Amino acid sequence: MGASNIEILAYENTALGPLCLRRRELLSQPGTAVTEVTLNHEFLMSSYNTVSERQLATHALTVNDQDDLQVLVGGLGLGYTAGEVLASPRVASVEVVEFLPEVIDWLHQGLFPLAAQLKADSRLSLVVGDVYERLSRPPEKRFDLILIDVDHSPDEHLGDANASFYTEAGLAQAKAHLAPNGVLAVWSYAENSPFAGALHRVFRKVDVKRVTFNNDLINQITTDWLFFAWD
Repeated sequence: MGASNIEILAYENTALGPLCLRRRELLSQPGTAVTEVTLNHEFLMSSYNTVSERQLATHALTVNDQDDLQVLVGGLGLGYTAGEVLASPRVASVEVVEFLPEVIDWLHQGLFPLAAQLKADSRLSLVVGDVYERLSRPPEKRFDLILIDVDHSPDEHLGDANASFYTEAGLAQAKAHLAPNGVLAVWSYAENSPFAGALHRVFRKVDVKRVTFNNDLINQITTDWLFFAWD
C-alpha cells in the first residue's frame, strides 16, 4: 500500500467534481483493506460498512415476494445493492442507472471488490444516465423493484435537480414506473419525516427502517434510514 497506507486506484474530474477511488489498509486491522470513494474530497462510500446498502435490496425483496422480478437500481456506487439483488434467484434482470460514466468504467476495469462477480452475471445491465430524470418521464418499462441510492438524504443531494424526486409530484411520477405490487426503496443517511409524509400521501403502504451498526472505524454507532413504499 505504500508509506501513506493509501493506494489511489483512480482519480477523475467529473460532472459532479473530483472523484477518487482509493484502497487502504486499516491500521487498526492489519491485513484488512477497504475500498473507498470520495467526491469533492469528501468521503462518499466504503466497502467496509455495507449493511444498509444491502438491506435496501433484501427488505425490498421481502416485501415483493414474486418471481421473475425486474429491478431498476439508481446509483451503482461500489455495487453492493446491485450485488445483493442479484444474489436472489427470483430476480430476472437488474438495470443500474449511474450518472457518472467513470464509475461504470471502474467496474469494467475490475477496480471494485465485487467487480468480477457483477461482470459475470448476465442479468445485469449498466446504463449511463440520470435515474431521477428517467423516473420523471412516462415509463417505457415497469419494474417490480426500484431501488434508489444516490443522494446522501432527501435534503442533501448530489445534484440540485434531484430535489423534485422527493416531492409528492416526483414520487407520483416514479410510482408510474412500478409494476403491480412494485416497491420503491430509497436509501438515506438521515431520518426525514417530510419525505416519509410525502410517501404516505402517494403510496398506500410505507415502511421506514432504521439500520444501526457499530462503525468501529470512527468508534461510534451509525444509523442509516431506508424508506420503502408500495400499494
